[in-house]
Amino acid sequence: MTSTPGAPDATLPDRPPVLVGAAELPALRRRVQAVLITTQILGGLGIAIGVALAAVLARDVSGSEALSGLASTATVAGPALLAMPLASLMASRGRRAGLVLAYLLGAVGAGVTVLGAVVDSFPLLLAGLVGFGAGSSANLAARFAAADLAEPDRRARAISTVVWATTIGAVLGPNIAAPAGRSVSGLGIPATAGPFVWAAGVFVVSAVVVAVLLRPDPLLTARALADTGAPGAAAEERSLRAGMRAVRESPRARLALVTVAGSHTAMVSIMSMTPVALTHHGADIQLIGLVISGHIAGMYAFSPLMGWLSDRLGRLSVIGLAVGLIGMAALLAGTAGASHGRTALGLFVLGLGWSAGLVSGSALLTDSVPGAARAAVQGLSDFVMNTAAGVGGLAAGLIVSQVGYGPLNAIAACLLLPMAALAVRGSLREG
Repeated sequence: MTSTPGAPDATLPDRPPVLVGAAELPALRRRVQAVLITTQILGGLGIAIGVALAAVLARDVSGSEALSGLASTATVAGPALLAMPLASLMASRGRRAGLVLAYLLGAVGAGVTVLGAVVDSFPLLLAGLVGFGAGSSANLAARFAAADLAEPDRRARAISTVVWATTIGAVLGPNIAAPAGRSVSGLGIPATAGPFVWAAGVFVVSAVVVAVLLRPDPLLTARALADTGAPGAAAEERSLRAGMRAVRESPRARLALVTVAGSHTAMVSIMSMTPVALTHHGADIQLIGLVISGHIAGMYAFSPLMGWLSDRLGRLSVIGLAVGLIGMAALLAGTAGASHGRTALGLFVLGLGWSAGLVSGSALLTDSVPGAARAAVQGLSDFVMNTAAGVGGLAAGLIVSQVGYGPLNAIAACLLLPMAALAVRGSLREG
């Protein structure tokens, strides 16, 4: 059976329509990267528009500052709940099917969030934020899609390039939160819910771009180029159970999981409550947007540097850098008090630390497990990462309401200890 290049995947769900030759592979890599960069810009815009005011909106609807932390918990609960089903779908149908589903769920969630704000229902608002968080599942999964066809010695740079692309949309997003809020005036929609109206539209566009242009599927293509064994055996090797077994058997994979989970949880815990802390010191929505924009710039703008360092100096060195940066950020933000500039600097450094942890951890994870099990292991990674961050976001609201923003930063810094200990152990083994 033959297929036309660029046509939809063939009847068999675990094979692309055409095996790509060595001469065609560089062009395919460039095309896949271009599509992923486009969707990262759009997806980053949609996510950042909503995240900038999620905690404030939750506080306004619930009437409780302690409950405002549930907003970040809900937004990371979506990716956590979706991670394993999404991994299973990608393992059987490829990256395209999973990314489209995640973006569409994000659009629906954004719509439900708006509805919850309109009817003043906190449970409905949280349900919507869970769905909205699914949009970030797509952006997270895209970093692994970038690695599917990458050469091993350029894998971290491929991941970081796609992560970097989120900078454009993510930095722009918080700064258009105010115009998005004004755009719904007169429609009976609260201004703080306006950004979610825009986010819904952006996610739909992202889904369409992936569905139309991400062909042939990078994961299915990479798998077809690598598979030489019996189809039944390959399917078993790609199961979620096989992915969990691969992590148990690899100390480096376990370090990678701890790195991405620890970096993400510390970042979410601090970042989610910073807007609330800023309002305590007289900051308005415009200033909050600028601080969050700087934070997001730190997260994404320097990711190519983190990828280059990870490929050149090694994954463990950049994991150590992540520990140092996040620890410094917690110190700066936690002791800022009424200094908005110090808070902004702390959030920027926090973004840099997150970038170092995510890029190096993701590359190390991909390096450390068999190719057939990678999609399942990557899904497990996102599940662990977002579940831990969800717990962190919930605890962050309670901590700030009880003891303050400074102690929250100190507690978040303690999350770095397991990461640092495993990285040192790994360095000693390699030495």
